[in-house]
Amino acid sequence: MKKKIIAAFLTTAMTIGSLSGVTVFAADAGTDEKVEMADASDVDGTTITFWHSMGGVNGEAIDTLVKKFNDENEYGITVDAQYQGEYDDSLNKLKSAQIGNMGADLVQVYEIGTRFMIDSGWIVPMQQMIDADSYDVSEIEPNLAAYYTIDNELYSMPFNSSTPIMYYNKDMFDKAGITEIPDSLEGIGEIGQDLLDKGGAGEVMSLGIYGWFFEQFIGKQGLEYANNGNGRKEAATAVAFDENGAAKNILTAWKDLNDKGFAPVVGKGGDAGLADFSAGKSAITLGSTASLKQILQDVNGKFEVGTAYFPKIKSSDKGGVSIGGASLWALNNNDPKKLRATWEFVKFLISPESQAYWNAQTGYFPVTVKAQDEQVFKDNVAKYPQFQTAIDQLHDSSADYVGALLSVFPEARATVESEIESMLNGKEDVDTAVKNMADSINKSIEEYNLVNE
Repeated sequence: MKKKIIAAFLTTAMTIGSLSGVTVFAADAGTDEKVEMADASDVDGTTITFWHSMGGVNGEAIDTLVKKFNDENEYGITVDAQYQGEYDDSLNKLKSAQIGNMGADLVQVYEIGTRFMIDSGWIVPMQQMIDADSYDVSEIEPNLAAYYTIDNELYSMPFNSSTPIMYYNKDMFDKAGITEIPDSLEGIGEIGQDLLDKGGAGEVMSLGIYGWFFEQFIGKQGLEYANNGNGRKEAATAVAFDENGAAKNILTAWKDLNDKGFAPVVGKGGDAGLADFSAGKSAITLGSTASLKQILQDVNGKFEVGTAYFPKIKSSDKGGVSIGGASLWALNNNDPKKLRATWEFVKFLISPESQAYWNAQTGYFPVTVKAQDEQVFKDNVAKYPQFQTAIDQLHDSSADYVGALLSVFPEARATVESEIESMLNGKEDVDTAVKNMADSINKSIEEYNLVNE
């Protein structure tokens, strides 16, 4: 059996407790370890630690929810919420803490950390608590749960989920006489000159060089990023985007827009293209649904902001988007009371009331279906009708395009971004960029798999 990544981080095995309650199973770390979860009536006075990566207004929303839970929960549970910095910082701190067995009880981890967390052996899968508590998983948005579900087991709980969408300047489109919004990079190329000549755009598209966008462009083609069913049937051993043509299609279309002067280099990262759009310079940008409120605030009525589905490469492509954001992971600290307290807090966070509030404050999707029945949610969509685009796109995307799981995704994204930047700056051609991406990522996968055999 494959050794888990704990071999690399020196995590020690945990023993089971003996308190009464229900039995759940930790993620397989090479043993059939049983973990006890206490009854809810036995957790009075229990304090759990929650590590998160939400700063700014998102952090304020987290703090409000935590305070509400602490003030109102009937079990005597106290949650100590601690901001741990950006996603990478939080995960690195978790790795260090686990070496000394001093981790949190609940931790927020970004979606590309999913494969690592499953391999770590540090967690209790949410599915085990769901089963033990007979929780109705139909309450959770299917396409959100699908990302974190492997072999019919939900490993973590979706919490702050988003998809990327296309933002466009309706005023520029109207001036250019464009009535049909393009659904592909190919289509954007066809209207680019009109947006410059007639629409008054300084740039057609401010497209940030971002690994998440690259992944989404693969899904929109209906193709896979990695082998072994995108790393979902079993752990990926190599990327697939070089052999199935997905990467070449993306880079060819991107370079074509750049060569025409329609998509200049605006920098790396998901927010790199937002400033030019909000300033009224570019006619189109791509960004997370969670950026909607910030964009509207920055635009401040200077022009009307339109939203559309994330573009395909060619209009004939048939695929879908997958989610970004992060989820909640329960850590196996061998404490039945803390595990139950963690589960009760998770249920509170994904309740319709909490999720409607979270959505209204942050712009992330409500994880729970019934949150859309809450008046707070309805009021928010009425105030920001552009958000309906994100909801429709999520529901229109099949779980077949849920996205890849990769052990070395953070490194892979950095590689993809560097190679795209080099290509756009004329330092290498499309084929070379694709080969460099594949070779570098495959080497990282191979090294990871060798350590964790």
